[in-house]
Amino acid sequence: MLKQFVKAVFAAGFLAGMVSCSTPSSQSQSTGWGVNDPKWGGFQRTENYNQPVPLRFVFIQGGFFTMGRNQEDLKFQHHNNPHPATVSSFYMDEVETSNTDYNEYLYWLERVYGQDYPEVVERARPDALVWNSIGGYRDPMQDYFENPAYNNYPVVGVTWEQARDYCDWRTDRVNEYILVQAKILKLDLGQTADNNFNTDAYLAGQYNGIVNKGLQDMNPNASEKTRSAQIKDGILIEKLRLPTEVEWEYAALALMGNSNQERVAERRVYPWNGKPLQVRNPESPYRGTMMANFARGKGDYMGTAGALNDGADYTSPVYSYVPNDFGLYNMAGNVAEWCLDVYRPLTSEDADEINPFRGNIYTTKVRDEDGLIAEKDSLGRITYRQFSDEELASRENFQRSDNRNYLDGDYASAIVDDWLAKDDEGEDGENETGVSKSTTSLLYEYGVSSLISDKSRVIKGGSWKDRAYYLSPATRRYMDQDKSASWVGFRCAMSRVGAANGGSINAKR
Repeated sequence: MLKQFVKAVFAAGFLAGMVSCSTPSSQSQSTGWGVNDPKWGGFQRTENYNQPVPLRFVFIQGGFFTMGRNQEDLKFQHHNNPHPATVSSFYMDEVETSNTDYNEYLYWLERVYGQDYPEVVERARPDALVWNSIGGYRDPMQDYFENPAYNNYPVVGVTWEQARDYCDWRTDRVNEYILVQAKILKLDLGQTADNNFNTDAYLAGQYNGIVNKGLQDMNPNASEKTRSAQIKDGILIEKLRLPTEVEWEYAALALMGNSNQERVAERRVYPWNGKPLQVRNPESPYRGTMMANFARGKGDYMGTAGALNDGADYTSPVYSYVPNDFGLYNMAGNVAEWCLDVYRPLTSEDADEINPFRGNIYTTKVRDEDGLIAEKDSLGRITYRQFSDEELASRENFQRSDNRNYLDGDYASAIVDDWLAKDDEGEDGENETGVSKSTTSLLYEYGVSSLISDKSRVIKGGSWKDRAYYLSPATRRYMDQDKSASWVGFRCAMSRVGAANGGSINAKR
């Protein structure tokens, strides 16, 4: 018995030693197998992940706040009643998109698409005619976008659709820069037409580029020793986009500078502290100077000679005036800014309490008959389509792809009397889209009963032509997504992934 016991102990020790000797430096906590080790099958996991952030982006730590009106509703629109909301952490460009930024975008489009698809370039150009005014002389502003005197001024005359396309393009250029800097790809200046770097196409394996070193493929069954980057590698940025309305308002107020242990010491009307309607800087040596670019009163856009109050007749450089407590410039005045949301007067009553938003249109990549992602289009982009009703029939969280008019303009929220749904002969009428009026509300029939439609997008912030009322981040306006103006610009935003506070959550293992 003693000999058998000794043999068993020896065998156990021998096996333990064998396992010990072959234990990988990094291993799975669920199976013990090696991670990031070709000898153990090559499963890869990104460790010590830090979210990559584009240049000029500022971290906006999320949290709870009271969204909505914080001053008298002068226009009695009743579309921004105060209500509680929580915003997830995100990133935002510290300045408005400038003429130089947008000129770089047009230059790239011309270089890549100009010869084969010149209409792509023309479609992206700002509308110079937005400066025209029947009752004023604005001829010098016709060259606002091209004139180097305005290089660092905010781009205007850009529609919501153009601003969204710019965000997509900037995502691709930043990701391409990251891959070149990481020596995964070589810089390719010969890209044209469909042969250009697009993040979706690259991740789908439909754009290879000029491979430099690539990444090591640890899969022992792989035919190549290197591979392209993937989302799981954690080196590509999240998709850039326009900020949502709640993000914009939260970032503009920057109440973090007024809070202590979850207590907001002083609510703000504008993105700065001070008396309720104080728009001048109280601090020395800038005491008395304006905190933003706006119209002080009727006919007063910049003050008198020798004592200009805000120093700008129209727009001002994007790095002007004092930034707010998040480090964001011109969140009040200069130009109002496009938000991602579809406008509705009662969004606060319909949307979620965390990250409220109206405008979700759920899409999926187009696939071929074999179930593979369809070939990219002539511009080098992966194509998307909306989900069909059949695909969503069994889901519980959403049953349709287009949710822009959910609970506010759709059939479920329709209140239509029989006489409203009939034509002159007493038959069921149809709206402009051919849908029977008996099954849809007249509430948002554009031009018939409202100026609001599913194309109406939220605009936030005051501008160079606005009075102080519009400097409040809570003030809401809207404009059709295919329209533009001399007082509307935009800036980009990006979602924060992982820990909301920028680090690990306080918890013991």
